[in-house]
Amino acid sequence: MVSYDLPTNIRPDHLARRAFVSVRQSTLCQVREHTASTARQYDLVQRARDLGWAPEQSTVIDQDQGRSGASSTGRTGFQALSADGGLGQAGAVLSLEVSRLARSSRDWYRLLEICALTETLVIDEEGISDPGHSNDRLLLGCKGTMSAAELHWLRSRLEGGKRKKAAQGPLRFRPPVGLVFAPTGERVLDPDEEVQHAVQRIFALLQQETSALAVVKHFTTAHLRFPNRLWGKQSHGEVSWEPLRHARVLAMLHTPASAGTSVYGRTTTRTRLLPGDTPRIKGRTRRVAPEDWPILLHDVHPGYLTWAQFLQHQERLAENRPFRPAEHRGAVREGAALLQGLVLCGQCGRRMGVRSLADGVTPLSACTRAPVDFAAPPCQSLRGDGVAAAVARTFLDAIQPAHLEVALATLDGLAAQARQIERQWHLRLERAQYEADLARRRFLAVEPENRLVARSLEREWNEKLAEVARLERDSTAMPQRAPQLLSPEQQQRILALVHDLPTVWHAPTTTHVERQQLVRFLIKDVPLTRRATTIQMAIRWQPHACTTLEIPRPLRSCDTRRTSPAVLARIGELATSHTDRQLALLLHHEGYTAGLGGAFTAAKVQWLRWSDALPRPRPTPPEQPREDGRYSARAAAALLQVDVSTIADWCTTGQLAYLQEAPHHPRWITLPPERIAALRQPIQQRQPRHSPT
Repeated sequence: MVSYDLPTNIRPDHLARRAFVSVRQSTLCQVREHTASTARQYDLVQRARDLGWAPEQSTVIDQDQGRSGASSTGRTGFQALSADGGLGQAGAVLSLEVSRLARSSRDWYRLLEICALTETLVIDEEGISDPGHSNDRLLLGCKGTMSAAELHWLRSRLEGGKRKKAAQGPLRFRPPVGLVFAPTGERVLDPDEEVQHAVQRIFALLQQETSALAVVKHFTTAHLRFPNRLWGKQSHGEVSWEPLRHARVLAMLHTPASAGTSVYGRTTTRTRLLPGDTPRIKGRTRRVAPEDWPILLHDVHPGYLTWAQFLQHQERLAENRPFRPAEHRGAVREGAALLQGLVLCGQCGRRMGVRSLADGVTPLSACTRAPVDFAAPPCQSLRGDGVAAAVARTFLDAIQPAHLEVALATLDGLAAQARQIERQWHLRLERAQYEADLARRRFLAVEPENRLVARSLEREWNEKLAEVARLERDSTAMPQRAPQLLSPEQQQRILALVHDLPTVWHAPTTTHVERQQLVRFLIKDVPLTRRATTIQMAIRWQPHACTTLEIPRPLRSCDTRRTSPAVLARIGELATSHTDRQLALLLHHEGYTAGLGGAFTAAKVQWLRWSDALPRPRPTPPEQPREDGRYSARAAAALLQVDVSTIADWCTTGQLAYLQEAPHHPRWITLPPERIAALRQPIQQRQPRHSPT
């Protein structure tokens, strides 16, 4: 017959070691509110004394206050307890409930294993257990399993309750700016008219601007403030006015509550293992796509825009993302490239990047994804100035029928925008004046004898009056913002520009951003394909129409420096009958220029003869005249039977007519028959080299 030992009692070797008292609450709220539970846990020190441990042998571990027992990560008290227990320094571990030690099965069974090896007792309100005994070990294991399962049950109940309440609509979250909770618990528009106007201004601007940052820039330029309704604590419900930040605009645009829609399940959390010396597990929150939201209720409460407008804003923000530029057009930039973000590679279909040439002005579109992804040569690169000009011409031709409507809508939009800014400033001044009047009433209501309070209220009144004066000065100093003050003649001139929209398009006052915005309203993208001598483009419009164009490719840098074929053909015609200098003068008179610019010279003509293998002028025999009938000095001397020096003397004295292109150049002499008969010598005359001495 097998016998089992009874549960062990407290032995002297247990009392010789320390007794560890574990004190823990899961959250800081429990630590603050449930003080009675904390006091009961600290009373375990007295129980350890009653069981025989000396006061100096009792150690309280309360470093884990406000931390959950679901994991030992970050629980320095539990880790110290496990270390001391493994070193055999613990005689007993006292806890109000064993589940407070650890709610993770992994941590709980590890602690039980350590206690069993070191013969450490586990003591709670229900008794004394020895993990080394099989029955006690089984009981403690069941308690730890139930404690871990209890967390799952609590989480499931809370999550189910939240989902049920969210499906019915009344689940309360902190409302975005512009919405508040009514006394009945429903979400309503903020009763503050200034707050409503500021929120409406955000959504109205996004319909006109290209990005959230452009909205922030508009608020900063107009010196406008944005409200922030405080939540919780002593300042609950108060409104503070602050400069508008980019993050605030993005939060408003991504919140479905602004469209009167209640959503639950916009994010999901997944745990992941983080690398490091000690393994860490952390939840990672991911956004869920709108089509996968589990609970979506429309028109639950009033909103500032429709659901269709909300989805349109999401698409625009998604297109503006710099992440994965090959998949998104990106926000409109201030550069000179008209088609940045719209150009697609006609060979691989990827979005082409845009950069500038060395001059900093001429855009260049290049498909660079192939070298990055596959270490392959780039598909193609194209200059963008000619492409942009062709697209601009097509765009202006396409909107010709809507010119008048565009102009009228522009005037109305400018007037409405100015009125909104004026209204925002008026509400701001009205609020400041109300606060000054309130401070005045408080000051007048105080008793004159109570000087301490009276001085404080008077100082507050002066501060409010100074704020009103400052806002009035700022409003007066602001530039004129009311285009509705234009005279009828000015409005007629603006409307007259409709019929000459290209002039407005190319005007210096029209910015690159405005041109890009107009193009993006109608054009979705522009695929480009480089051919041998042309560039083929397909302009794909927003309503799924397509326009195909083909323009000549820009000349290469070497081609721009190359002499035109017309000049080479002209030189070829005259190459055999004219010298280099004669050709240079003739080409200059005919208006031709060299490849690098400037007039032709004899050296340039000589280089063209050599580089293009053009014929040289046929040499004239010494005794024969040229094609124009002129003789060289040597040929004239042979014909007249005189010395060359005699010919030079006759040319100098005017007896012979000659042509000399430049000083010290050869003379070409005209010899009609009568001059030959008059000057020809019967016998060859030669001058002696040296005069007789």
